[in-house]
This record gives sequence, C-alpha cells and structure tokens, in this order.
Amino acid sequence: MSADPSTLADIPGLMRIENTGKEELTAHCAELTHAVYPHHQVYGQYCTIQEHIDCPPEQAYDYLRQGHHLEEWTCSLRGFAPAGTPGLWIGRDRLEDDTRIYCKVVANPEAMTVDYHCSWDQGDKLWMIYLMRIVPARLVLDKPGSVITWTNCRHPYYDDNPHPEMAPHPDRPWVGDYWDLFYAGHTVEMRNLKAILEHRHHNGLPVSVPPPAAVVVR
Repeated sequence: MSADPSTLADIPGLMRIENTGKEELTAHCAELTHAVYPHHQVYGQYCTIQEHIDCPPEQAYDYLRQGHHLEEWTCSLRGFAPAGTPGLWIGRDRLEDDTRIYCKVVANPEAMTVDYHCSWDQGDKLWMIYLMRIVPARLVLDKPGSVITWTNCRHPYYDDNPHPEMAPHPDRPWVGDYWDLFYAGHTVEMRNLKAILEHRHHNGLPVSVPPPAAVVVR
C-alpha cells in the first residue's frame, strides 16, 4: 500500500525522497547534528530519560503501576494516602516544606505504559504528567530485562503557578523553578528504580511490596 504523493503536494516544508535528493537530505541531517547542544535546546520543552533494568518487564510494570511505590524510588514523594476521590492520592513532596502533591495512576497493561497524573497544592486539575513505558529488553536490545522510558512535557503551568493562593506560604518556590534540573533529578530517580528492581529480582525477592495501611486524607 503506497501513499498518494498528490495528497502531500500542498504541504510546505516536507522533506521526502521524492522531493529531496539523497545528498541534500544527508547534508541537511549533518547540519542538524552537533557535538554540543545547549541545555534549553535538548530539555527546554521535553525531558526524556531512559534506562535498561535487569528485571522482567511484567514485574517492572506491576511495580510501577502501584502508586505507593513512588515513595521508594522517587527522591521526595512521601506519605501517600487516599484523597477521598476514587483513584486520587495525596502525599507530600518534601522537595519543599508543607507542599501537598496529588497523584492518579493511569496504566495500560497491554502497552505496559504507566502515567502519573500529578499536581502540587490541588487535585482538581492534574497537569504534571509523567509518562513511562516499559519495553521488553529482549525485543529491542536482545538481552533480558526491561527498557524504561520516562518523558515529561513542559506544561505552561510549570512557568506560571495557576493557584499561588494555595501555596503553604507566599515565598514557597514553585515546581517549575526546578525544570532545568529535571533531567538530572529524574536520572537520580531512575537509578533508584533500577537499584531497587535489580536488587529484588537478583535476590529472588518480591519486586512489589504491599501498600501500608492508610487513612483517607482530605
């Protein structure tokens, strides 16, 4: 089944083998390839990290889909409890004092995707979306384990707190103030995730642990 070139003729800016010679296309790609890239160019709008973890993908997915495990592998999310709304949890982001974080887990077992929908201070609009995918490493690297990718998109609220009146105090820093450190911070957390999953898998321990008993928090 071939695409009809006439349906693309009026779209400006396309570079396809039909309208761009191989030499021109290769030269253009070379122009787009640099030895050094400014931080904002690589991580300004999106932040994606990835890691190979020597743990079966099914076990890695089962671990990530259970939101209470965020308290194990993240640097600062602690004390989650049901918020009263089905599927919504509330905890503390100890990155800043007295800061509440709301979280809902959206998981797809067939695609092995786990998305954390979060926000600071309020749970009505969960706009901090952490997109994670677990891929069988045998499929893409021809070795055991999982490849996990994690992407964040720079929602406009990172730059402008929509509810400053809900902050615990007026001078509390905003989560978006840390955007330039997201790559480094998430890399630390991904390494935490790798350490936990590999330690438990290599030692024959259950990868997932039961959630602690929790009281509903409102």
